[in-house]
Amino acid sequence: MRLNIHDFSGHPFQVQLSRQLAARGHDVLHGYSTQYVTGHGRLSVAPSDPASLRIEGLTCDRPMIKYSPVGRTRFELSYAQAWQQALQRERFDLVVACNVPMFALDRMRAWFASRGQPWLLWHQDLYSLGVGAEAARRLPGPLAGAARRRVERIEQKQVASASAVVAITDAMLEQYRAWGLERDGVHVQGNWAPLEDITPRPRDNCWAENNGVPTEPVRLMYAGTLGRKHNPMLLLELLDAVRSRGVDAHLIVASEGDGADDLRARAGHRADVHLVGFQPAERFADMLGCADVVVALLEPDAAKFSVPSKVHSYLSAGRPVIALVPDGNPSAADVAQAGGFVAPPATCGAVAAAEWLRAVASVPERLAQRRRAAREFAERRFDIEMIGDTFERIFSQAIGATTSTARTRSERVFDEAVR
Repeated sequence: MRLNIHDFSGHPFQVQLSRQLAARGHDVLHGYSTQYVTGHGRLSVAPSDPASLRIEGLTCDRPMIKYSPVGRTRFELSYAQAWQQALQRERFDLVVACNVPMFALDRMRAWFASRGQPWLLWHQDLYSLGVGAEAARRLPGPLAGAARRRVERIEQKQVASASAVVAITDAMLEQYRAWGLERDGVHVQGNWAPLEDITPRPRDNCWAENNGVPTEPVRLMYAGTLGRKHNPMLLLELLDAVRSRGVDAHLIVASEGDGADDLRARAGHRADVHLVGFQPAERFADMLGCADVVVALLEPDAAKFSVPSKVHSYLSAGRPVIALVPDGNPSAADVAQAGGFVAPPATCGAVAAAEWLRAVASVPERLAQRRRAAREFAERRFDIEMIGDTFERIFSQAIGATTSTARTRSERVFDEAVR
């Protein structure tokens, strides 16, 4: 197969899949946005990689202004144009769209249809629900409702028109049904982390030494984006709750952007808070390894549909997780099974997590047991050979859909309903 796997975010596990498929003999071009600031995977071809793997960053003419509705929309439309120009250079059996922003993907959906290009939606997030929640915060009720309906129609059409869909949770299938979309070619495959890249490392390693991380305190760490789906101030509440229970603790946050800036301003010159930017992929495992406990955050707006991918990295690193996430989020079950702690993303949750940490940190062997449990969970769930088998089968089925059947019954029904 000739595959264009385009992960806008450039995260670690997507490029691991591209490497796996290229190693199986498929011709893979892995694309990502150079303008999206986040933690990245290994986004350069190494000498050990197969010759059939290419990795290319995509840059468009417009800057990315994340929280400006006009600026963000202009960026997304420009990004779609840049991606179309890149795709015109060669033909692919299948294009895979992952983490591509909603308005950019809307342009690409129409372009794929005009060219008869088979494409697969690797559905990481229900963007329309997040946009609808943001509209409700910014706009009067009637305007917010109109905006929500519009963006939901856009996302529904993407789900309906793709040659195949990979959803990351069963809850997404429930939302598809609520939208009236009943179609073939929808698969559920949870996210994961690359086990060979993120391995358990010694607590006191070169990263900790080079970054001046103190040795004695219990080290809490948050690593990842701090966006609208997260409340960064909960990290300080957790730290304060832990310290108020007599536990000497230190917070390390690896992030960039508005949320990280807000946290830095609130923390001021606190000696027990250490902020760094996103780390290169080759240093990521050492950074996670220096933590005693790692923290995941998720706000209620994203309760059922967003899965913090950082949780999978934490588990691969063999570190116990405190997950301050809404009840019912899929990551909660993983954290609990791996020996971590789950509580609501609120002050009460931070207090409960502090109590748990006090009990666990008081006995070193308890932390060691939870480190082992986290890695063992990851090894059971994140087998890239089995995951590669699954995606290889899904991609083959998507390519096998003929042009005449690519337009599914769900898409036709949806078109008639919204006319």
